[in-house]
Amino acid sequence: MIEAELAVRRIGLLATLAGPAPRMGAAMRDMAPRSDAAIAVKDGRIAWVGRESDFASAATLRAGGEELDARGAAVVPGFVDPHTHLAFAGDRDDEIRQRLAGASYQEIAAAGGGIVRTVAATRDASVEELARLVAARLDEMLLCGTTTAEVKSGYGLETGAEIRSLEAIQQAAVLHPVRVVPTFLGAHEVPHEHRGDRTRYLDMLVLEMIPTVAARRLAAFADVFCEQGVFSVEESRRILLAARERGMKLRVHADELAATGGAELAGELGARSADHLVHVSPAGMRALAASGCVATLLPAATFYLRLGRFAPARELIAAGAAIALGSDVNPGGGLSPSLPYAMALACFGMGLSLEEALSAVTVNAACSLDLSDEVGSIEVGKRADLVLLRSSRMLDLLRVGVPAIRAVVKDGRVVVRDARLVAPVVPPA
Repeated sequence: MIEAELAVRRIGLLATLAGPAPRMGAAMRDMAPRSDAAIAVKDGRIAWVGRESDFASAATLRAGGEELDARGAAVVPGFVDPHTHLAFAGDRDDEIRQRLAGASYQEIAAAGGGIVRTVAATRDASVEELARLVAARLDEMLLCGTTTAEVKSGYGLETGAEIRSLEAIQQAAVLHPVRVVPTFLGAHEVPHEHRGDRTRYLDMLVLEMIPTVAARRLAAFADVFCEQGVFSVEESRRILLAARERGMKLRVHADELAATGGAELAGELGARSADHLVHVSPAGMRALAASGCVATLLPAATFYLRLGRFAPARELIAAGAAIALGSDVNPGGGLSPSLPYAMALACFGMGLSLEEALSAVTVNAACSLDLSDEVGSIEVGKRADLVLLRSSRMLDLLRVGVPAIRAVVKDGRVVVRDARLVAPVVPPA
């Protein structure tokens, strides 16, 4: 008999997403559902999943434990966001207004805006200030059902500022229930002071920043913006190889604004994720499928940047690639912390089914972070990360502006109840 610390009872529809990961092709449409279900949680992990009628013979609620009554509503795995830029200060509201007036991302960047605009404000911020900003953004994501999130640096673009950003990410993560996976993105852009000598900045990345970040174990991943006008394939290869040699896993911003060969590079180097992919080539799609590199698509960024086209999700699936979805929260082109919003755009803009979109923000997103053994599905032994909807209608997740989530459970603790954060939350050791 399991002595549960949390019991989730009377679940109308349980989308477990159980089974092999990542999901590809037709498997992305299989939610591995159960009806009339219940869950028992012990020590922060799922200890039992079964029929509601069998709960009493399988588990009992220990003294001080909590029962969460789903009242017939649906339960899905906690969402995993594999691409965010939370560690920044300042805003770029005027640039967004310029974009609404017709200016392109490239035009704004050429005029001194874009990423480097945020760099100045972020360099001036303390670790403590950045940590508060990161934590506040994690709060917003948690209210939208995100229980695991990748968080990048990339607005420091000098050794000290990049280290402060990663320290802030680490500091915020210690105090927040959302599980945070830190990524070093010093190769987000070439800062103004190095524009006259790009090699000098590349040397700083490879010989100074990456060794320091690796030695202090501040990041699990290294990323690079492999893009026309930013870092070339050759430059990106040098940066990523240096990070891999220091023990960091790889991610790549690839083919967002033009077909540059970023996806092919990600496949060649065994990156865990290639992200954006709005202009990915057929060869790039094949490279991702052959290497097992997850294709992380960011439809909200495409929407807010007014790029005019979405990433070719259906073609990527047909090529055999695993698809994930991320929010791309950032000051210039990722204005929504909501993965359900990203799902809605993916369904109606990219042609995904609801089931495919759900796979993309759970089990496949977990694979892109090398966390599929821990999160992304509802299976015995995994972290008890759960999202309780307001009804049994899964399509409610796609109704933008209408609250679809009633409660969120992270590591067996109810951290959102009735669409409000539960405080204080003490994360497990």
